[in-house]
Amino acid sequence: MNQRFVIYAIGKLLQVLALVLCIPALIAWFDLDRHSIPEALFDPRLAGFAASIIASLLAGTLLILFFGKKAGDFGGVKEGFAIVTFGWLLCTLFGSIPLFVYLLDKAQSVGPNSIILGFTNAYFEIMSGFTTTGATILTDIEILPRGILFWRSMTHWLGGMGIVTLALVFFPAFGVAAYQMFRGEVPGPSTERLRPRLGQTASILWGVYFVLTLAETILLMFGGMDWFEASCHAFGTMATGGFSTKNASIAAYNSDYIDWVIIVFMFFAGMNFIIHYRVLFHRDLSLIRTNSEFRFYVAVIVLAIVFGTSFKSIYRLAPEDAIKASYRSGPLSRQELERKVAQEEYKQRSLYHTIRYVSFQVISITTTTGYATADFDMWPNILRVMLVVLMFFGGCAGSTGGGMKMIRVMTVLKSSWREVRTMIQPRLILPVKIGGTAIEEKQVANIAGFFVLFLLLFVFFSVVMSLMVPDFATAITTVVATMCNIGPGLSGIGATENYAWIPVIGKWVLIMCMLLGRLEIYTVIIAFSPIAWKR
Repeated sequence: MNQRFVIYAIGKLLQVLALVLCIPALIAWFDLDRHSIPEALFDPRLAGFAASIIASLLAGTLLILFFGKKAGDFGGVKEGFAIVTFGWLLCTLFGSIPLFVYLLDKAQSVGPNSIILGFTNAYFEIMSGFTTTGATILTDIEILPRGILFWRSMTHWLGGMGIVTLALVFFPAFGVAAYQMFRGEVPGPSTERLRPRLGQTASILWGVYFVLTLAETILLMFGGMDWFEASCHAFGTMATGGFSTKNASIAAYNSDYIDWVIIVFMFFAGMNFIIHYRVLFHRDLSLIRTNSEFRFYVAVIVLAIVFGTSFKSIYRLAPEDAIKASYRSGPLSRQELERKVAQEEYKQRSLYHTIRYVSFQVISITTTTGYATADFDMWPNILRVMLVVLMFFGGCAGSTGGGMKMIRVMTVLKSSWREVRTMIQPRLILPVKIGGTAIEEKQVANIAGFFVLFLLLFVFFSVVMSLMVPDFATAITTVVATMCNIGPGLSGIGATENYAWIPVIGKWVLIMCMLLGRLEIYTVIIAFSPIAWKR
């Protein structure tokens, strides 16, 4: 491996990060009371941003100066995947400084324990942002300063399309490793170039991403949000992230209009962005009709909404004893339980409202956005299981969604059916086809390997988390929700809960789950493999 090239490229990423951090820093600056510059720089709302910008710019520049001259232009699979993995880890480290400074300032006392907890929480939150997971350790989001809130949501937007993909827009001349970096970061088993030069492809993808984000922001402002809230929620929607500026997430607005706008754009975010590009810039609707993954994506969502609406119309909520027995980090009092039950009952007062809330949660979970308008942990068990299954499906390849991806699920199902057919007819030669096109056996094996690795890691991390979390459903869904980059799970990390109570070691385990899920396992394994670092 060309280690100098890897370090040089990471230096470029840190420079891009420093540039991007200036945006939330400006918001933090404008929100300060009138202070002189020296006073303002010591205000915890701004000090963390100043430290982060200086540290990332300095570190990036030093890496480029010391390793750039002899880095060369060679880069392959190993270099590309190492840049992506360690670039994300370091961008999260420097990006967590603003929140760490703020949390440390709010700590009751400063000591080794509070520093470790503060750093863990800040790193967890920003990794959750960059990986578009949306799992939060914050118990009161609405008291945070706007600079922190904006940065928190902006990490979603950056991570949704990819930090490295953004860097390719600014620094297209990354050599051979550029495509490997692109492969390692863009979700899905295949990455299609829209232009011969990868920098042009990255620019097109970011352009489509920006147009859709701007459109949603404007529509949300028509629904009553100010520019700040509309931007933050558009970032969270288009990145399928889920960070909100409200403690109650989207439920806080209690608006039909806002719900449907976000439903539509969550659906868009779960689509392959190449389809958006063809439709927006070429007026070509053929992929919508012919893309088998997109049709499968629509079918899964429609069937889940129909099933969820039908079942919920009949059985409404889970039995009260089951709701009360569901594990929560803070047990509910009798009055709180009655209030929550009444709220959820009111949300299904008509068929329309049942469709509205079921549609929102089905699309939010399937696309791995994680926004909530209902406490789905109070739904009947069969619907809770359905939502957990949808977490694994995720969005389409080339979307910002997490999970395994629809194309992989399709391939595994078709491959399994092929094995059944060949057992019945041993001489039958039956290639796996997606959209009428046969998939190479090497790619089928790659997807099968990913599927097996994903499940093995899921089992392993579930066992680890069960040693630290007292409730089985909570322990299992902490892993599902972080590996599939969703955020909320069931019981102790349900729609109205958070991750603040998880032990420090457990948070670091889940940080690894988030990274593995977002970079899709192979990238991280190759980057950490000792064999890959041998020349």
